[in-house]
Amino acid sequence: MQSEIVDTPAGDARITWHLPKKATASKKAAAGLVLAVSHGAGGGIEARDLQALAATLPALGVTVALVEQPWRVAGKKLAPAPKTLDTGWRALWPALAEPGLPVVAGGRSAGARVACRTARELGAHAVLALSFPLHPPGRPEKSRADELLAAGVPTLVVQGGNDPFGKPAEFPEDAFADGANELLEVPYADHSFAVPKRATLTQDEALTVLTDGVGKWIRSQSAR
Repeated sequence: MQSEIVDTPAGDARITWHLPKKATASKKAAAGLVLAVSHGAGGGIEARDLQALAATLPALGVTVALVEQPWRVAGKKLAPAPKTLDTGWRALWPALAEPGLPVVAGGRSAGARVACRTARELGAHAVLALSFPLHPPGRPEKSRADELLAAGVPTLVVQGGNDPFGKPAEFPEDAFADGANELLEVPYADHSFAVPKRATLTQDEALTVLTDGVGKWIRSQSAR
């Protein structure tokens, strides 16, 4: 694991690199692609889904870059406006692309929105959207589906079956009609991929659904 600070117009950001075991000290020798994932507006890279991906994907030859936006590095509790989040992400991109490998842009919740909004302009290889906030809780009429569809690259949405920000069935069917985009449901899970005790699968099993599904999808993106 390696960490680096990156200066951005929004302040200092931090990238924590999780490299495949066969990688050398140089990220350029690491893997076939980089998965860069950022956190949401209410937490950091300690989120269970981000940590699970960082723990499992390097074994598949994937370099995982966990990105902390400047507001988190500065110790602030509230995320700034979407425009500021995008500014920080754009400024981070050269460091993410520095290994010379295709970069899958990703994030959870607000971080997924950032990845979708900037994917086309930054030349992302694909997008991983974890817990995409399709709408505010209880406000399905405030859909952000257009933001998701505007990514312009193959996108995997991983959504909890009981996510108040948008259950899998709420996503428009045409978003996945052409096969370029995919939807993976984690049964019973909420917005943070936590599952209740009454669920028919354990918390570890729910995370395995997530990591296995992302691993299978990301291998398909490596072959593109």
